[in-house]
Amino acid sequence: MPSLPGVNHLRAIVAFEKAGFSVARQGKHVVMTNGERIIVIPRANPINAYTMAGIVKDAGLTIEEFQQLL
Repeated sequence: MPSLPGVNHLRAIVAFEKAGFSVARQGKHVVMTNGERIIVIPRANPINAYTMAGIVKDAGLTIEEFQQLL
């Protein structure tokens, strides 16, 4: 698996918005949806690489596609 460095949660939100997701709810975590999938992004800086990789997988993207969006 390609390495995914820790990502700031705000950069992750912007990247997922470029991928077609929108913010559905905010609190301690940011919940985003594209109408088909739901992802939850913790408000952590930086988000752990393993956690970020799981979120990217849940979004239906590859690590490479996500890195292109950053």
